[in-house]
Amino acid sequence: MNAARNGSFESDFLVIGSGIAGLIFAIKAAEAGTVTVLTKAASNEANTAYAQGGIASVWSVDDSFESHVDDTLRAGAGLCNRHAVETIVRDGPEAVRELIALGTRFTRVEEGGEDEYDLGREGGHSHRRVLHAQDLTGREIMRALGEAAASRRDLRVLENKVAVNLLMEPGAHGGDGARCWGAYVLDRASGAVDKFVARATLLATGGAGKVYLYTTNPDVASGDGVAMAYRAGAPVANMEFIQFHPTCLYHPAAKSFLISEALRGEGAILRLPDGTPFMKSYHPDAELAPRDVVARAIDSEMKRHGLDYVLLDISHRPADFVRSRFPNIFNRCLSFGFDLTRTPIPVVPAAHYMCGGLMTDLNARTPLAQLYAAGETAMTGLHGANRLASNSLLEAAVMGRRAAAAAREDLAAAGERCPPDFPRWDPGRAMRSEERVLITQSWDEIRRLMWNYVGIVRSNHRLARAMRRLQLIKEEVYGYYWDHLIDSDLIELRNLVEVAELVVRSAAARKESRGLHYTVDYPERDDAHCLHDTVIAKST
Repeated sequence: MNAARNGSFESDFLVIGSGIAGLIFAIKAAEAGTVTVLTKAASNEANTAYAQGGIASVWSVDDSFESHVDDTLRAGAGLCNRHAVETIVRDGPEAVRELIALGTRFTRVEEGGEDEYDLGREGGHSHRRVLHAQDLTGREIMRALGEAAASRRDLRVLENKVAVNLLMEPGAHGGDGARCWGAYVLDRASGAVDKFVARATLLATGGAGKVYLYTTNPDVASGDGVAMAYRAGAPVANMEFIQFHPTCLYHPAAKSFLISEALRGEGAILRLPDGTPFMKSYHPDAELAPRDVVARAIDSEMKRHGLDYVLLDISHRPADFVRSRFPNIFNRCLSFGFDLTRTPIPVVPAAHYMCGGLMTDLNARTPLAQLYAAGETAMTGLHGANRLASNSLLEAAVMGRRAAAAAREDLAAAGERCPPDFPRWDPGRAMRSEERVLITQSWDEIRRLMWNYVGIVRSNHRLARAMRRLQLIKEEVYGYYWDHLIDSDLIELRNLVEVAELVVRSAAARKESRGLHYTVDYPERDDAHCLHDTVIAKST
């Protein structure tokens, strides 16, 4: 990476985000040029690191690609792109083998005298196909990829860098042919905004869980990539499909600590506080039903009985098994006074995963030249209306590899095309903010109205009310943004209100209930009129 005197940094490839998709892309791209990876916090603070369950891939001789494809299509409630599902599922084993080659240590067991990978089963899966590292899979993958990235000579990871806007070269005919050359980026320590210029830019900024009051996501998940690319003219799709994880620990100090779906895969039972199990009355697969079904069932029982939580019970399984299979969850629950091996634990749903995102092809290309997206930021068509458990790491691994191959190919074909001379960041007459309460108030208001009006169950009235408030908040936020010097909180707030509005617009446009989108005004699925993606572009 080269630094110029005018605050401009140049590299062949720019990666915004340091999760599994971003790091795999960076490692592969470094074979063909210089790579800069930007992360707005510590390099290991990504959604990937919080993934407990594992990565779904056909691995056993008892399993098949056809079975994994069928399970994914079934969970996706008719909106999956079959070609995308088949492509990503079939690329899965090779992507997993590459993770292993890069140093990922998945859990192994002795089976019939042979050392094999331990395969878990989660909701919606017909076979055991989830490779995991105990219950800290994401953290282990991040460790391996971080070490691999650090060993690449032409790859540099820069922490505490917050992307502000994409550097866009307009097309010759209005929006057609627009080209991305990197991004303006805030340095959190100095407050300076620099240009990071690159011939290929990957957005791998994760999801937008922070748009909701209760989320399993880390604080960095504010939808930055989606918001920036949307402002630049890239279309988004299916933003109404926000997955709520059914089981997060209910405790005032737990900050929505996720309780992996793998517990239910190993026999954990959902009960009311009096001990009554209830999932059988909602789905024949009971606790192994798809996540949207489980989350709505819990939400329904809580509202019906006036409960703050329901219980998740795995105390009937052998204590040694629970402690060895879920050491992180066991110890974390114990720190809050709950012993998984002895008693049920209180759980509630929380916003977890964004199934929509920036529209890409199966090589991670967006409609904007030289701009790619992968992982939770992108919408490939894999997830449809509801993500199958542990398909997220699968998609990120596969698409990170495919994105790197596409970007390398595109760079080679482009030759020595030079970027325009983008101006330095000019704050104009912006002043330093003296009233941080305006930011914190707007932030809190967005998250609460999204939770109350655009949550697990929706209605026309709630969505209309959410949209009215969001439009007013957006006007206030944008006014504040232009009048004041920017910092990371203000950048995230601007992105958050943009993404919140996209979610509400998408939800209002879908006049049916399907997958993760459930509305009391249209409670049935409508294949005759609604069997299509919800696409929003800046001109619509």
